[in-house]
Amino acid sequence: MSLTAAPKSHISKPLTFFIDGEWQTPSSSATIDVIDSNSEACFATVAEAQAADIERAVSAARQAFDQGPWPRMCPEERADYLNKIADAWLTRGEAVADTWTMESGVLRSMSAHSAKGLAEVFRFYADLAKNFPWQEDHPAPEGQSAMLVREAVGVVAAIIPWNAPHSLMAYKVAPALLAGCTVIIKASPEAPGAPYLFAEICEEIGLPKGVINVLTADREVSELLVRSPGVDKVSFTGSTVAGRKIASICGERVARFTLELGGKSPAVILDDYDLGKAADMFARITPMMTGQVCASLTRVIVSEQRHDDLVDALADSFGKIVVGNPFDPASQMGPLAISRQRDRVESFIQQGQQEGARLAVGGGRPKHLDRGFYIEPTVFANVNNNSTIAREEIFGPVISVISAKSEEHAIEL
Repeated sequence: MSLTAAPKSHISKPLTFFIDGEWQTPSSSATIDVIDSNSEACFATVAEAQAADIERAVSAARQAFDQGPWPRMCPEERADYLNKIADAWLTRGEAVADTWTMESGVLRSMSAHSAKGLAEVFRFYADLAKNFPWQEDHPAPEGQSAMLVREAVGVVAAIIPWNAPHSLMAYKVAPALLAGCTVIIKASPEAPGAPYLFAEICEEIGLPKGVINVLTADREVSELLVRSPGVDKVSFTGSTVAGRKIASICGERVARFTLELGGKSPAVILDDYDLGKAADMFARITPMMTGQVCASLTRVIVSEQRHDDLVDALADSFGKIVVGNPFDPASQMGPLAISRQRDRVESFIQQGQQEGARLAVGGGRPKHLDRGFYIEPTVFANVNNNSTIAREEIFGPVISVISAKSEEHAIEL
């Protein structure tokens, strides 16, 4: 895509859902606009699932697991499908890359490798079919024998976030498929592109009907999927707040769940480490996905006597980061994914200042960009480890520098 071209959708059937092996008409006319994070223009409109659509998807996945061939195949047979999926991803490199960049604001130079990464995930799990210990013999008392059998959980609800929807979808779906599970993919309203592309692949390779089902829904309707007795396992990546709600619901009905939630990862800079090198490292990793990564290093802990020098080095390095159109090869950081995320980041920046932290660099919107969900790379100094910006996940290109009295104190912090 050129820098001046209008955003283009790669979704071929956006106003339908992929349920039971075919593209089905939604139960209502409700739709969701998908916004380009750089231009703020709508580049796709997809169907929004309602309760009846969730029921259809669960029913299809349930039927496919209880009565269909998928869980009754041997792992090697399922692995053949995973390898076909891997091959199909490689033919959609441009579509995956463009979609991720438009939806989430990541640099096109990074998203260019997306399809290859997806293919590698599916091939990795396909290879496990040969050597994973599906069955193990175990000794038992009095000369008896016992066997440990690892088998499919059942119907899996995979709830996908908007920051890296393609890869997080793959890490949920590929092992579930290999195990013999059937899956309902609930796409993020902000980033439904990759799940739709995956549905096209499943149709193309002839995956048995009902094994993969794809729809897009907002939170209220998504909760129906979590509550459904037809769903055996929920796999969720997203906010800690939403994760708590999902864990509570699954606990009520004693359903399995896996949660990948927020983070506030620290980095400790020891006294013998070069501060210029540290600053350059942060200037490289903080802009990645515009800081929208749960494992981002967002707290930097350094000894009191080196605090100001590190802040100066970070301010210099961060001030040189080129923020701009993610399709421009010269850009080193693109926009945040959505408007409300920029609002959230800006509110944290304001709160950090109100609570006494010093804004060393950034903190505003780039003056040369009049549209797009952009924010400047930001460094806070003199941050109290108990303050809001030191404890809450900001999910943006904002780091906090915290001083420690000693190495032991740094570890404690």
